[in-house]
Amino acid sequence: MIDRVLAFTAGLTVVLFVVDSVVRTFILPRSQNVLLTGLIFRSIRVSFDAAGKFIRDPDRKENLLALYAPVTLVSLPFIWLLLISIGFMGMFWAVGVKPFGHAFLLAGSSLLTLGFTPVDGLVQTILAFSDAALGLVIIALLIAYLPTMYAAFSRREALVAKLEVYAGTPPSPIEIIARMSRINGIKHLRELFTLWETWFAEIEEAQTSFAPLNFFRSPKPNRSWVTAAGAVLDSAALTLSAVDTPREPRGALCIRAGYLALRHIADLFNYEYDPDPRPGDPIQISRQEFEAALDQLELHGVAIRQNRDQAWRDFSGWRVNYDDVLVALSFITKAPVGVWSSDRWIDRDYRIKRGSKSSGKERGDDR
Repeated sequence: MIDRVLAFTAGLTVVLFVVDSVVRTFILPRSQNVLLTGLIFRSIRVSFDAAGKFIRDPDRKENLLALYAPVTLVSLPFIWLLLISIGFMGMFWAVGVKPFGHAFLLAGSSLLTLGFTPVDGLVQTILAFSDAALGLVIIALLIAYLPTMYAAFSRREALVAKLEVYAGTPPSPIEIIARMSRINGIKHLRELFTLWETWFAEIEEAQTSFAPLNFFRSPKPNRSWVTAAGAVLDSAALTLSAVDTPREPRGALCIRAGYLALRHIADLFNYEYDPDPRPGDPIQISRQEFEAALDQLELHGVAIRQNRDQAWRDFSGWRVNYDDVLVALSFITKAPVGVWSSDRWIDRDYRIKRGSKSSGKERGDDR
């Protein structure tokens, strides 16, 4: 008798655990770390990373990485259905379906609504109906989930693709400012920053609600939402700190929207960052790189402020707000090479720091 109670309890616990994972992954409209979903994603990621080590060609490696999110997303319902079958197998066995093999056949037959294994009695009938209903609900949720997620993906990628007009490929903050200067459009950077301020708010909502969306790669192999975000944020930081032009409040608001969005997305992966850095804290851009960027801008005819020491301090004060999480997200998503973002960890021994979620407290120089 005790073994039946334990089998039924264990089976019910497995089913409820899976249902909780399904609800939190597909239905709950907020950022949450789902244990089972996270385990599935990390397990498949290990396989893809291992396979990627044997691929030297960058294009083939990019094609492999592009499959990671779709393959994992398709795997989720199969793993959930398998676990539900195992859970109901324990419950069927507890109510008299012997042996375990027959209990598993009955659980699978009911779950997939095949009906080739008969049930006996009211209790088994109730369990079979519950099993079938769960299977139908999971498939229906997946069918509804995919179009919604792909709609969010399309909205995200529309502006990423448009950035190539301003930033080139891979996207560069220097190219954004230089190109706008060549067409006498520095003053129109306000429009760019306004668009991306809205974009940051949208991706924060979408990519914390649909966690797999973070790993869906752009249609073009040399594009990425992470490197695009970094290019826009750095162009705003350079404009505010070093370009001799009237102060642009939209640039400051764009940076604020950007670092808040990137932090909230980093929270989804339990990435541990400093929630309150100081303007003088180190960043992953060197003074020499900054000076070289200003020299390039001057060659393109961009007016640069004379006091470069102050410009460097101001740029560091802006960059420190998003520096750490930008590079971390580049690493997590294995983003293609981008200026001052994914190139900070490629060919380096970069290791992601994991810990408890950061408090989300605002940080840095809000100026």
